[in-house]
Amino acid sequence: MDWTRPSEPVCELIRHGAQLMLSAPPESLDELHEATLSAVYTQAIASDPVLAEGIRRSNRANLLHWAAANVSHPAEPVPANLATESLLIVRDGFRRGLDESAVLDAYRVGTNVAWRSWMQTAFTLTNDPDELRELLDVTARSLTSFIDATIAGIGEQMQREREALTRGTHAERRETVALILDGAAITTQRAESRLGYRLDQSHTAAVIWSEDSTTNLTDLDAAAEALTRVESGQRALSVLASAATRWVWVPGPAGPDLAGVAAVLDTLPGVQIALGTTAAGIEGFRRSHLDAVATQRVMVRLGSTQRVARFTDIELVALISTEPEQADRFITHTLGDFASADAELRQTVLTFIHQQCNASRAAEHMFLHRNTLLRRIARANELLPTPVADNGVHVAVALEALRWRGA
Repeated sequence: MDWTRPSEPVCELIRHGAQLMLSAPPESLDELHEATLSAVYTQAIASDPVLAEGIRRSNRANLLHWAAANVSHPAEPVPANLATESLLIVRDGFRRGLDESAVLDAYRVGTNVAWRSWMQTAFTLTNDPDELRELLDVTARSLTSFIDATIAGIGEQMQREREALTRGTHAERRETVALILDGAAITTQRAESRLGYRLDQSHTAAVIWSEDSTTNLTDLDAAAEALTRVESGQRALSVLASAATRWVWVPGPAGPDLAGVAAVLDTLPGVQIALGTTAAGIEGFRRSHLDAVATQRVMVRLGSTQRVARFTDIELVALISTEPEQADRFITHTLGDFASADAELRQTVLTFIHQQCNASRAAEHMFLHRNTLLRRIARANELLPTPVADNGVHVAVALEALRWRGA
């Protein structure tokens, strides 16, 4: 593409506009994120919190790359952005069904949103129609050229990923697991042969992931190893779902040793584990995984800082947290000032309700004197809009939701 440098005043306007982009608050990118995640071809993977966060990081990286280039060298051609963020989401997305059409669609939608935002900025930079015309012309060509070059580089990366995925045991495992989860017509014998894992037994599925871009990805493997350490000698199954996600199935009716896993997680910052129910057979393999994925989504939706969660722990919370704003209103309406009470008092009330409001049983369960427990319940009733005894079910549900919600 022929490239003619604009006048110096226009170059300075572009530099100033790019500086405004770099200093804009993170929420200024919300529209861009929402648009790319709701694009036709990316909707299928947008529900995965790890991939969704990867797309957001890629959006930020692309926009900041173009803006930074125009601060240092305004109106000059911007090289493709093939940094880690962009290539990671391509690799992980491709392994989960993202193809060239999805990339083109996401970049097309994202470019439209970014261009509208840039035009709004441009109209604040000058009132001179000639300068504005020149500014918009050169930045339109700059943005288009940058996106074209980036897509071309990503296309080459996707080709390499396709070649890598057509060989090796990881590819075969992912393909076989996908067939089972989709309910495809693959025999149990064939699936077991490809996975090296028995399906005619009980399983507990888990999703291991990290949304923190600074997490060492080998930590995910360490967490998977801790989770799949089975004393009986039975073989567990671990599948590389993406760079930042592992899918695991632990054999046996008892499930994994969570006490041992928790000790390992203390040394692995940023890693979280969501566990499904324990179920048998190939249908149990599928159902347990879907429960684990549902647990992960609730943890991400609520911003939970819990390191490990079971589906049975979070099932009730999942029902009321589909709409986070409604869940927040329910918690506030039900708990009132008690929502900000200390953790010990909240746990006392929750235990009291679980023991069917029997003070003696609750005190024994918590190793408290009965009078101490009653004083705590009286204090809770002062803070609650409705006393515990009159609204126990709602209070218990609200406390469970509060326990899983992030700060």
